[in-house]
Amino acid sequence: MIFYLTYNDAPSGIYSSQVIDVVKYLNSISEKKIKLVSLISMRGFLSNKKKIKTELSNAIVIPMFPGVHRWKLNSVFLQILTLFFRPEKIICRSVLATQLGLLLRKKGKIKAVVYDGRGAIAAEWNEYKVVQHPALLSTIFEMEKEAVLNSDYRIAVSQKLVEYWQTSFNYTSNNHVVIPCTLNKIYENVLLNDDVIKKSRSVFGIGENDVVFVYSGSVAGWQSFKILSDCIKPILAADTKHKLLFLSDKDENIIQLQTQFSNQVFCMRVGVSEVPIYLVMADYGLLLREETITNKVASPVKFAEYIACGLKVIISDNLGDYSALIHKNQNLGFLYSKVQNLNSIPLTDKIEIQRIGLSNFMKNSNKSTYEKLV
Repeated sequence: MIFYLTYNDAPSGIYSSQVIDVVKYLNSISEKKIKLVSLISMRGFLSNKKKIKTELSNAIVIPMFPGVHRWKLNSVFLQILTLFFRPEKIICRSVLATQLGLLLRKKGKIKAVVYDGRGAIAAEWNEYKVVQHPALLSTIFEMEKEAVLNSDYRIAVSQKLVEYWQTSFNYTSNNHVVIPCTLNKIYENVLLNDDVIKKSRSVFGIGENDVVFVYSGSVAGWQSFKILSDCIKPILAADTKHKLLFLSDKDENIIQLQTQFSNQVFCMRVGVSEVPIYLVMADYGLLLREETITNKVASPVKFAEYIACGLKVIISDNLGDYSALIHKNQNLGFLYSKVQNLNSIPLTDKIEIQRIGLSNFMKNSNKSTYEKLV
């Protein structure tokens, strides 16, 4: 058996596609059993446990010891679980989960630890104040370094993250795989045709000849709303047929855009399963972030979601591996610094973009890489 451990990771759309779907997929390709062990906050524990168990009924969901800085105390729960299930390996999502895995290995409870590296964690905590506890902030760099160097194997979401490990931690091993954030299964069967696009646009009164831009996701600080605003305002001002759709919560920034460009800016919050229904109406997906270490090594799943729905992507420079990909293949979009000829995307082009997305970002298209983990 193999444990897949998450720590202080609440259920969300990302959790569904990048954790639960991954565990399901690993079980589908391996004779070994992979069991999700989710340590979550006691705040909202019952409702969050229900959400996880609804998607993955055999997941083990237990309350974490109060206070993220007391992460070590959770090793007691995990040692008890290892007595019952006897896992040989533990795949750990995040630095603190990996620290718990390393403790289990040190105590002889498991043989191997796999670090599932989702980004440059010390940089992210400091750049975006993800955690503010002084003790954690003062130790996270060394804990991340230990997770990278002392794990038996590693997953990186981008080649840029591997390069960050090499320069920051003197990582010299080749015991890793690069797996980008892969798509939720709901993107496997997204239908693209004129009728589907027209129906989706009709919800907002958007015409067939309009050029539609979409931003899907959080409007939190690290999503760099100012950059998005600086990019889209000249585009909206240039032609009233240019429309912008936010698939997100509404905030004051969006309201200001709606006030400035009435009848051109729309906003709707939708469930995870509904996102593709509205993405297909658009021509361009916006993926614009500031140049921080966090973003330079990132693998935003929105990139995969956009192209899986036939959108060209307008992307910032130096965003993970994807800016270089767009630079090489302009059929997939534009760098923000080189935006040009923003016309409607023909259906034939959208279908080809979708084909590329599905052939590169579905879990099964990364099967040989996933197999190396188990």
